[in-house]
Amino acid sequence: MTGQVQAPETLIKQRKDAAKKAESKIAAIKAKKRTTRTNRKVIFKRAEQYIKEYRDKEKAEVTYKRQAKRAGNFYIPEEAKLAFVIRTKGINNIPPKPRKILQLLRLLQINNGVFVRLTKATKQMLQLVNPYVAFGEPNLKSVRELIYKRGFGKVHGQRIPISENAVIQQALGKFGIICIEDLVHEIFTVGPNFKQANTFLWPFKLSSPNGGWTGKKSRHYNDNGSFGDREDKINNLIRQMN
Repeated sequence: MTGQVQAPETLIKQRKDAAKKAESKIAAIKAKKRTTRTNRKVIFKRAEQYIKEYRDKEKAEVTYKRQAKRAGNFYIPEEAKLAFVIRTKGINNIPPKPRKILQLLRLLQINNGVFVRLTKATKQMLQLVNPYVAFGEPNLKSVRELIYKRGFGKVHGQRIPISENAVIQQALGKFGIICIEDLVHEIFTVGPNFKQANTFLWPFKLSSPNGGWTGKKSRHYNDNGSFGDREDKINNLIRQMN
């Protein structure tokens, strides 16, 4: 009677390795599901907190205005900390210094838009590129719509659509930013990790405004032109271009 033929040792090893890989894959899938469930609860709770924070701030603004009016005074809101800057001109006839600043702001093409933290230095930069950009103070609706509709992230130098929270968590999780509402909140409030969050966001590629920039490029916004500081009216322009 002949004995049973034993499988080659290499084949046995391959089968064991394949079984281990399968087990590891199943374990990783289960771990990801657990993490997703946990994150979902955290994200929902944070979203509720942000909504309350935004509403409380709006209510406070209304209260301050009413108090000032009753006292016969004017309420002056705090200085804006955030600007949204849109390039209104192409590359022709731009002197070297403004051209360099536009590069630093990542405004490489016409109709590109970026968020900018307003500091003494960035305000000076905006003055130097004033004839080539439109800018102003975006409201919460504008920030949210830009990120949700036009948001792309920079991952390993690649322009990646923000189609799921995992993209954000992978890039910004170490800063406590794990979902799109975290990202909106960090940008809108100019939070402590604004620089990292803003660097993650690829410059927004916007559509041309109604009627385009033609004929108005050389005039300031106050003279019915295109460029310059629009203050809160930038939100109207964002609606047209988003």
